[in-house]
Order: sequence, then structure tokens, then C-alpha cells
Amino acid sequence: MQVILMEKVVNLGGLGDIVKVKDGYARNFLIPQGKAKRATEENKKVFEARRAELEKAQAEILAAAQAQVAKLEGVSVQVARKAGVDGRLFGSVGNADIADALKAQGIEIEKSMVRLPEGPFKQVGDNQVEIALHHDVVATITVSVVGEQ
Repeated sequence: MQVILMEKVVNLGGLGDIVKVKDGYARNFLIPQGKAKRATEENKKVFEARRAELEKAQAEILAAAQAQVAKLEGVSVQVARKAGVDGRLFGSVGNADIADALKAQGIEIEKSMVRLPEGPFKQVGDNQVEIALHHDVVATITVSVVGEQ
């Protein structure tokens, strides 16, 4: 199925690109999320009429993400969990825990923005974590996992 992208989609294309994707991906994800529309002649004309408006909205979202990066860069968050004598945690520290710790500091992010490529932390120590505020904007913070007895 061919679709017109209404915003940038990672590994697929940018705003206004006409791409061919599998039918299920388009029907179940892209179209219901508002990220794409079917590439019919009528939709192409409607898109071209609204192109400037959509580009302006995307630029505003990008500017807001870049402004939030300034607040996030260099932030350090401390998360306390029960740990054994060898420094291993009873449980783990995941993206929801990091998002809650940032919320306690007054920084609002969604847990889906926290990137943990190696999975949740299971050891006491300092770790670098990436926060994806936008497709093109990523901030790095330090998460200190502290063991409590």
C-alpha cells in the first residue's frame, strides 16, 4: 500500500514522502496514529494544500524538543533500590523508574522516551541514558543507581 507520510517516521521517510509499506503496518499503525494517509489523488491534493501548515507544526515540535534538551543536558538522577552486598539489585531499574525520578525533579517526559539499549539496570552504579525527545533530538543524562540496605 502506498501512503503519504504526515510527519517524519524513523526508518521510513520524512514529511510528504510517498512510500510503499505493508498493508497491515499502514492500516494498524500509521493511519490510526495520524502519521500517514492513503496515497490517493484526492489525499495528495489535500496534502499539498496543507503542506506549509504541517511543516510549520513539525518545526514548532522540533523547536520545543530542542528547548527541552537544554534543560535535560547534564541532569543527574538518583534512583534507590534494595541491593545485596555485591552490588546486585533485587529487581531492576527500568525506563518507568527513570521517568518517575525525572518527574520528581520537575521534568516531564514519557517513559517511552527513555532509551535503554542494554535493558534495565541490575547493578549499582552510574549509567548514561539517552532521552529521545524527538526523532532528531536526543539528550543524555546520568542515572545513579544507589543500593539501600
